[in-house]
Amino acid sequence: MKNEVNIPKTMSTQHPDNVNVPEWCKAPVIDGNAEVFEAYYAYETLGCQEVMWDSEGKDVDTRVLRKLMDKHWKFFENNLVGKDEFLTYRIPNPKIEAIEKKVVTETLQNIPMAYDAATSFYKKDVTPIFEVILPFTTDSKEPVWLYNYYKNAIVHGEEALLDEETKAKEWVGQTNPKTINVIPLVEDFKSIYNVDNIVQPYIKAVKPKHMRVFIARSDPALNYGLICAVLLSKIGLYKLKKLEKQENIPIHPILGVGSKPFRGHLSPSNTEHFLQEYKGLSTVTIQSAARYDYPIEQVQEFIKTLNKCLPNGEPNPISTEDEKLLTNILDKCKKQYECVAEVLAPLVNCISPYVPQRRARKLHIGLFGYSRSVAGVSLPRAIPFAAALYSIGVPPEFIGAKAIEDLTEPEYNTLTKTYINIKHDYCSVGGYVSWENINMLMEMHPRLAKRAGMNVDTLRLALTRILADLKAVEEKIDTKLGPKTLEHRKHENFTNNFIINYLEGEETEARKALVEAAKIRHCLG
Repeated sequence: MKNEVNIPKTMSTQHPDNVNVPEWCKAPVIDGNAEVFEAYYAYETLGCQEVMWDSEGKDVDTRVLRKLMDKHWKFFENNLVGKDEFLTYRIPNPKIEAIEKKVVTETLQNIPMAYDAATSFYKKDVTPIFEVILPFTTDSKEPVWLYNYYKNAIVHGEEALLDEETKAKEWVGQTNPKTINVIPLVEDFKSIYNVDNIVQPYIKAVKPKHMRVFIARSDPALNYGLICAVLLSKIGLYKLKKLEKQENIPIHPILGVGSKPFRGHLSPSNTEHFLQEYKGLSTVTIQSAARYDYPIEQVQEFIKTLNKCLPNGEPNPISTEDEKLLTNILDKCKKQYECVAEVLAPLVNCISPYVPQRRARKLHIGLFGYSRSVAGVSLPRAIPFAAALYSIGVPPEFIGAKAIEDLTEPEYNTLTKTYINIKHDYCSVGGYVSWENINMLMEMHPRLAKRAGMNVDTLRLALTRILADLKAVEEKIDTKLGPKTLEHRKHENFTNNFIINYLEGEETEARKALVEAAKIRHCLG
């Protein structure tokens, strides 16, 4: 399979997981023209090869390319958009985000406008934007629909008759590019597990020269827990590799990851382990915390390394027998995670509003409607969910971990063979576990329940199940949890202060303590 297309390795995204506000931003929330500058900063200063321009759940500037070339013309004069640097739209999924349906039309109509702007800027035909990410793809028809909608509704409009002899293209000009590439983003359990069955019909219908497929890693952790999220990613990557060989077409997987293990564990301090864990990648997301919560020199070297090391080989093969065992593991881990999340949800929902916003976002309409739903209860997005739990000394990585005690020996061996850095990941956040905080919460659970507006028995049950999860990791993974370094002690102090201020209703002090703890761990969530 020969592929002459330049596939970007590092994709800067607008996920609001950063605790620090970048120096160039004058407000605590990045929006508007600041996001336009951020795109240039990601290219020029940090070395990211691609920027995701995200209109899912937020308003974005549809004139971004024109503004970039106008304000930073010297950089873009020597760096061709669409060849050296990439700008990729993520649109709302019309099936899921009913209120935002027409944003799809608005975004797609902007692609030909970007073509005209770039062609004028470079004084030659240039296609700067030609790929669109479709989130929450669950059916093979959806990417085909998007592909055909652009071709038939946007491009073919140029043939419309304005009178008996004048076509639209003679008045407003031709519409280019004539087609787009669709990048399906799979996010739920079934879609990731069966990603090959979603991608293959698109390949047969559209016959693209190559294919990019986006696998979510963050939301599956929120919905199904850490272990399920890792295993699903591994299964998805392997099935895409099998499909690539079967259809004889290059398939380039993208993995959407945050900086701590719960959401993917891609950070400047974990590059080597990440590349070892997730074989078979072409592109990774560089989210806000990875860009702004580490020293800039470290971030630049981190991105440089990824640009050099990706793609990182083929995913580890999964035999038929292993897949059966992994299916059993997924079922057990998912049920245990839901069992804890169900009773923990009220507490998380009371703490998450203390997490500072870093992006101007609308109320996100996601996989489960207006809020995330796990085991029938509503939860916030993955970032505030994780931030809330880190802030009380209970890293989200451990939620539902008791399931590993219920695995058979063949299942456990398959888990550790597939999730090769499982001990490393648990150890890397084990220092943020605060037994002192948990004991305090247990002792004061009637007062905490009253403050959080939840049932006393439900809270006690949640804390009891968390303790069982933590002890399971200590015993089964053979690792001691709790603060190990002075940094861990500082983190515990701030989380302790957060809980005390939260219980006493000291809102300002509680928010300050939450942010200081987040600075120590280099991300919100």
